[in-house]
Amino acid sequence: MRLDSPLLDRLARGVMVFDGATGTQYQAAGLTDDDFTLDPQGDYPDIVREAAQRLGGKVLEGCNEILCFTRPELVRQVHEAYFEAGSDMVETNTFGASSIVLAEYEIAELDYAVGFAAGKLALEAAANFSTPEHPRFAIGAVGPGTKILSLGQTTWDEIETTYRNVYRGLLESGVHGLLLETLQDLLMAKAALRGARRAMDDTGREVPMIVQVTMEQTGTMLVGTEMGAALNTIEAFPWVHIVGMNCATGPVEMAEHVRFLGQNSTRPISIQPNAGLPMMEGGQAVYKLTPEELLAHQTRFVEENGVAIVGGCCGTTPAHIRLLAEQLGGRPHGENAHWQQVRHVFNGFDFALTTPERQDAVRLQGCSSLYQFVPYKQDTSFLIIGEKTNANGSKAFREMLGVENWDGLVELARELEGEGSHMIDVCTAYVGRDEARDMVALLGRYNREVTVPIMVDSTETRVIEVALKHLGGKPLVNSINFEDGEARTRAVLGLCRDYGAGVVALTIDEDGMAKSAEKKVAVGERLLAFTREYGLPDADVFLDCLTFTLGSGDEEFRQAGMETIEAIRELKRRHPRVNFTLGISNISFGLKPAARQVLNSVFLQMCLDAGLTSAIVHFSKIKPQTQIEPEIWRIAEDLVMDRRQFATV
Repeated sequence: MRLDSPLLDRLARGVMVFDGATGTQYQAAGLTDDDFTLDPQGDYPDIVREAAQRLGGKVLEGCNEILCFTRPELVRQVHEAYFEAGSDMVETNTFGASSIVLAEYEIAELDYAVGFAAGKLALEAAANFSTPEHPRFAIGAVGPGTKILSLGQTTWDEIETTYRNVYRGLLESGVHGLLLETLQDLLMAKAALRGARRAMDDTGREVPMIVQVTMEQTGTMLVGTEMGAALNTIEAFPWVHIVGMNCATGPVEMAEHVRFLGQNSTRPISIQPNAGLPMMEGGQAVYKLTPEELLAHQTRFVEENGVAIVGGCCGTTPAHIRLLAEQLGGRPHGENAHWQQVRHVFNGFDFALTTPERQDAVRLQGCSSLYQFVPYKQDTSFLIIGEKTNANGSKAFREMLGVENWDGLVELARELEGEGSHMIDVCTAYVGRDEARDMVALLGRYNREVTVPIMVDSTETRVIEVALKHLGGKPLVNSINFEDGEARTRAVLGLCRDYGAGVVALTIDEDGMAKSAEKKVAVGERLLAFTREYGLPDADVFLDCLTFTLGSGDEEFRQAGMETIEAIRELKRRHPRVNFTLGISNISFGLKPAARQVLNSVFLQMCLDAGLTSAIVHFSKIKPQTQIEPEIWRIAEDLVMDRRQFATV
């Protein structure tokens, strides 16, 4: 469904101009202690007046957000200065409006009030400068706060709650869009995006959402996230309409990342660099990039990388913005940008991946950890999912979990990385222990210390949600099925949609595990109908057609391997964008280790030939066909295919 937004209508017509730095504008205004003091007798909203009386005249130096109450005319004047310079959009004075930041000034409860007041001031300024030919927009902007969620300095629920409050205040004030900016931590970004989604649901107002990450001079976000992981994670949320970068560096240092966004983003791109890198003069940070220099860089970004919104961050002034507005404002978008190339595929700015064409438009089809992006399609291999971090399948994992040897469990995951696993399957279900508590303890460490993405493996919906609140990047959830009906499947798919995750779907229904290829295909079709209903793109769905062991010799299961292979082959033919995974070692359960290694290797290759795209496997124990004697390989193939050449009657 296309979002009805004057802001997006304007963006569709050509390049837009954001404002520049605001903090330096306040500093230049000669503010005094009185400006940072809430008057106990002031004419404020009740909650602000109560805070003022409690503080008793305490100076809140550095809290620019309270200027919305103590110096509202100054806040409005700063907005107007940027509109006068030619800005199409200004950011509200809410960079530090979260309760986490306001708590440092003992006013944590004012997050909503600051959002509402700041939104009104920006809207007044926009109204003063808007004309039918040149509409102006107020964007409700909130920064990253002062605590890093991935480092355990705060909680998901605290982030989600306060961003929900601030954004609700901004939305109820009437702002035209929301901005989450200067992001340093993907886990925090996900929690804040969830807060924004809930604020829009609360208010019944659907507005464009802009997300801007900050890449340090190291080439990553502060916690070490590469741009591919950031974009892959952010694009998992369909209510994000614009992506980009701001702060930390000047345009020179941003250039490589801007190029990456231009080549891969399906969303319009917004870029707000600092006025170069700061230089210390007289104990003060000074930014020396001139308006002409900023214009030169932004012009290249627009022409070569298809940037859709240009502006500035620290050190930029109305003079910088004026030149951008004069030279770039309203310019047609560059056709070479990926988002512009695929724009015809989407209905306006509706980024739900509801059609094959839309799904194909996404360049970064894969998953991410806090640090790196991993494509589902591997150039020289299949997607290898390490299985030793699963309490159901690894004795070493269970033993370490039982004694809470967290360092050992981290090393176990690192071993899987070193062996070549692209992802690890994590399950903490262990009889007699609290699965959710163990999952939190383990994923808190894995999120920081393991570089490959995580597959969350649990049968408990509560555990899955807890896990998703502790993983930066875009994970997979293992799994859904219809064993207990449809309710749990719907609950898990809702979590995948809301938290930005892919899913593994098992061919199990109310009758149990599907045995025949025909039944596996039927259950697979039913599962895909559900994943599509919840808006998950086919590429983010991994069908697991399951298999039974051939090790028992039971007549009932002699065809188990081939039933699985044929189910994969048929479902892949019908749904080429869907991925397929399988716990390979199940085929050989009960056999001796040497035989298991051979059978697993042969069965894996046969499944890959049929269309399998990933496997949950102990990769170091898989051998290529060239390392297994031809006769032994053929015998294993005969077992899988149930050839009874040497059978006796």
